[in-house]
Amino acid sequence: MTTLYHGMDRKALDAAYNNTQAISDFPDVLRKFQSRSTRLYERRPCRRDLRYGEGSRQRFDWFPCGYAEAPTFIFIHGGYWQNCAKEDFAFIAEGALAKGFNVILAEYTLAPEASITHIVGEIGRLLDCLTMDVEGLGIAGGKVCLSGHSAGGHLTAVHRSHPLVANALAISALVDLEPISLCWLNDKLQLTSAEVEIYSPIRHISRGAPMIVAVGAAELPELLRQSDAYSAACEAAGERVESVYVPDCTHFSVLEDLARPDGILMTALERLA
Repeated sequence: MTTLYHGMDRKALDAAYNNTQAISDFPDVLRKFQSRSTRLYERRPCRRDLRYGEGSRQRFDWFPCGYAEAPTFIFIHGGYWQNCAKEDFAFIAEGALAKGFNVILAEYTLAPEASITHIVGEIGRLLDCLTMDVEGLGIAGGKVCLSGHSAGGHLTAVHRSHPLVANALAISALVDLEPISLCWLNDKLQLTSAEVEIYSPIRHISRGAPMIVAVGAAELPELLRQSDAYSAACEAAGERVESVYVPDCTHFSVLEDLARPDGILMTALERLA
């Protein structure tokens, strides 16, 4: 056995970061998420596929909550930077909309078409575009919360210092890319050693927005470890951070909590504000 990371060989690492295999019914879970998301699009006003760049996936959806100068909740979906789309997880907007947030669902180019460097740059470009508010969305009138799940949690952590971001909610965030570079996920990502260093948020704790680092209590041990380590590193650096475990939630059911206005995550976000 060749140990690659924290006592794990390649087989163990592959299993440690395979969230879909950690539950018995992922295809059904995703279908239900997609069905709930379709219904949300049908019943809520939404401006879809607004552009922040010329790339086919450089776009976002805008759900207005209906209140003047409302805060805005930006959500970046997961999928290990190589799967899924914003439309799969639109249902999560239910909680934030009910709490009086406008909601933006962000999209980005996936690997292997895009490198992690390109993807990180796209989210930065989105935030720059929203700062200019060329669409007249009224974002400047209220606070902006940047949030994301899994790979989206990583992108949230990378960009928490952007001037637009007033607070951040990183859910199941992948903040150390070293184990990602050593397992099956790197087949498409092709992370370089420089990218692992530059884009691992836990290696670069700088001043940024107050943040909640959340994770489902029933997630894989490596996801729990990464969240715990990042929270501790941020606290040690003097950053305002709250660590939240969502009881009984897996990597996917934690999103069901996010979709509830009275859920643990929305309640924590209220405390942070």
